[in-house]
Amino acid sequence: MTSCPLLVMYNPVCGNGTAEVFFNEHVFPRLEDAHITVTQNVATGAAGHAGIIVREFLEQYEGNVTVILGSGDGTLHEIINALSLVALKGVRENVASSSVRVVLVPCGTANALYCSLFKPIPMNEGPAYKLKSLEAFIEGSNVIPLTLAVTSLSSPPSSKRSCSKVAVSAVVTSTALHASILHDSESLRKEMPSIERFKVAARNNITQWYSSHVKLLPASSAQSVEIYDPDQKTFVTHEDSDDHGIVDVYGPFTYFLSTVNVDRLEPAFRITPLASDFASSEVSLDLVMIRPHRDPTFVMDTIEARNAFAEKSHAVLTAAYQDGSHINLRYTDDGKITSEGTGPTVVEYIRCRGWEWIPDDVDEKAHLLCSDGAIFSIVKGGRAACRAAVPADGAGFLVYV
Repeated sequence: MTSCPLLVMYNPVCGNGTAEVFFNEHVFPRLEDAHITVTQNVATGAAGHAGIIVREFLEQYEGNVTVILGSGDGTLHEIINALSLVALKGVRENVASSSVRVVLVPCGTANALYCSLFKPIPMNEGPAYKLKSLEAFIEGSNVIPLTLAVTSLSSPPSSKRSCSKVAVSAVVTSTALHASILHDSESLRKEMPSIERFKVAARNNITQWYSSHVKLLPASSAQSVEIYDPDQKTFVTHEDSDDHGIVDVYGPFTYFLSTVNVDRLEPAFRITPLASDFASSEVSLDLVMIRPHRDPTFVMDTIEARNAFAEKSHAVLTAAYQDGSHINLRYTDDGKITSEGTGPTVVEYIRCRGWEWIPDDVDEKAHLLCSDGAIFSIVKGGRAACRAAVPADGAGFLVYV
């Protein structure tokens, strides 16, 4: 069917460890039935291996290449970072830009990108659901480009040694509770390979508050940061925008998370539902944040206040499992949470081009940053600056849908 180089790769230990069996029973037979020749077939062997495999494959073959990838979001993250942050050699040494066409076969724990592109079926999905991207490839369907979130973690200006790191994500970039959950859940992976480990880690971190100053950066055409207004059911210009469209936000925060390409992080956990329900026409991030100071009953930061607010954070996360209904939650005058009335929204739902997170030096956990499950640490006095970007024509990552 196709003369383009085809790499088939799966991560045998991702998710519940069934990727190899699924490929042998479903993917390879389907390719054979379609008379599609596989150029190379590889099982990843260690962290970072996937990126090396794809990079070396690109350096051997010219033109468009396709990768059938059996993994979760983390392995795709490895590949994107391996190709985004290095110069290719071999046959592509003098090539200005390269693109990779990806066929997703969801074999990970949460499979956020796949479940956002192919909405989950409530009943028993069976193998057919996991083969939708493969079928699109076989049928020669269209591909869609992935928006990338590029995060630079920088040292303080006074630092004598520059310590800048870059993380590129195709799903989620977060700090606060979500980053703490991903940080702690890794130690639970062996005993809890399912998404249950994330819920355990959430319970262990739900009372934590995170001290930081945030700058929200406007999308180019709107020239302003936008916030969702549940009364008008649309995005409006943020009332705290300065003359340049920038919004300064002060903590503490309990939740701070942005996404690209997805409206959910698990099949039913629609944390940024407007990414699909009210899709942006330009390159942007959808950002969800929760700040305890917005609670009308907030007086001061105490252990009792944190324990009480934990119940409200839990209510928000629970509502995210109810088709993303958390974005409509409000406070009553006495601090209760309701889906009615005109009180302050519990969740601030932002649409912007980027953000800067500047954590308080003394708040250690506020220095954690998650990029598609990979955990980074912001140095004391430093910051994380995240921007949404789309690669130039002829470059980037495209997914068969």
